[in-house]
Amino acid sequence: MRRPVLTATAAAVVLLSAACTASAPDPSSPPASEQTTGQTAGQTAGQNAGLPGQDEIRHSPNMTVVANVPLQAPFDGPQAWGTDMAFEGHYAYVGNYEGFTVHDISDPAHPKAVSRVVCPGGQNDVSVAGDLLFVSVDDPRTDDTCAAGPGDPSDPKEWEGVRIFDVSDKTDPRYVASVRTECGSHTNTIVPGKTPDVLYLYVSSPGPIDDSPTCPPPHQNISIVEVPVRHPGDARVVATPALLEGTGSADDVSAGCHDITAYPEKGLAAGACFGDGVLMDISDPVKPRVLQVVTDQENFSIWHSATFNDAGTKVVFSDELGGGLAATCNAQVSPEKGADAVYSLTPDHRLVRQGYYKIPRPQGPKENCVAHNGSLVPVPGRDVMVQAWYMGGVSVWDFTDAAHPREIAYFERGPLPPELELGGSWSAYYYNGYIYSSDITKGLDVLRLDDPLTAPAGKVRMTGFNPQSQHPYGRG
Repeated sequence: MRRPVLTATAAAVVLLSAACTASAPDPSSPPASEQTTGQTAGQTAGQNAGLPGQDEIRHSPNMTVVANVPLQAPFDGPQAWGTDMAFEGHYAYVGNYEGFTVHDISDPAHPKAVSRVVCPGGQNDVSVAGDLLFVSVDDPRTDDTCAAGPGDPSDPKEWEGVRIFDVSDKTDPRYVASVRTECGSHTNTIVPGKTPDVLYLYVSSPGPIDDSPTCPPPHQNISIVEVPVRHPGDARVVATPALLEGTGSADDVSAGCHDITAYPEKGLAAGACFGDGVLMDISDPVKPRVLQVVTDQENFSIWHSATFNDAGTKVVFSDELGGGLAATCNAQVSPEKGADAVYSLTPDHRLVRQGYYKIPRPQGPKENCVAHNGSLVPVPGRDVMVQAWYMGGVSVWDFTDAAHPREIAYFERGPLPPELELGGSWSAYYYNGYIYSSDITKGLDVLRLDDPLTAPAGKVRMTGFNPQSQHPYGRG
């Protein structure tokens, strides 16, 4: 999201008309769990026409609500919003504007929060590598400690960037280091080094801010942080490549990149850089090289995120229409304005736009709804993605036919209570047979997808997963 608004990030999206195709029957009720919230059981659109009621849960017959872990103290304040997720082993790390939570998901029907770390900073998006957790902070703080308060962007002593935690003890994560980065860190992407002893973080951040000593114009670059895995306290910025130089984005009110997805096995990365989509060669991780810049001035507002298909022959870019705060999933918004845009990626590394996707279920006039974070459902031979849509819920869609993507499953809640202005699924990712959704106000949802089309994905086991660091079928 654009500075200085410190709220949720998002991207709005489109579709060619597609009906929800649900194949497997839904059990009469989801399994009981000590973490369930007691909200209304799922209804399908056919069973109950019209918009769902306040907090009412609906889902397609092939999607089952397995469990929910609600936000609890100390993450129960008015802006203790849940954000992004990462996975390592049988743990899920979920960011929050007030810190982060470590969940034990060894039994997906009974997930448990084993620790909640208070360390405020927007957005606290996370990525994990072994025993190291990297947390992005994109608002100025008075210093780099967890006790720091909101800072002043005009003060050169203020801090924002990446915090590093040792999470070898999941019940007691330990803060070990911080790295200041230009314009902060909106998101971070792990890129492996040439040896296992080193990894790199591609740090994306918006900017510039006029008269700011820490985020001055022009802001055409990303920051690359080198992390010695055995000595994370020595992490430092080793490069600030100007990826956007000459693209036109540097002249925008908000330049820089919002999110970068790396596919190291292919030597490629795709950056959603606000005004552009950027394809990069990252065969030398410290010297990324721009291969192509694509724009969509007619339909895209702020380029938000990117996802490769497993074969590396397609890239899905999403757009942040409305900044995550607007109700854009309705008839008043053109289906081509703000979108998941599906691009083919040719053998000579050229991006060619093929089609758009948007959820086919209209949302209410007060439901913030745009396409947000998602990942592949690892179905061999097909291109299937699960994606968060804020108050539009969670959508599973097939883009094997890039020109005609279609939804195959969904889960959503009805409107929030009037006193809450922002909510819904921030991130939705597939991991080892289940979909995990970080809901801004409701906590962690666990969903099961039961469909013949996606059944082969259940055979894929991952040892860990950072959605912005793609590997063939995840990792493991």
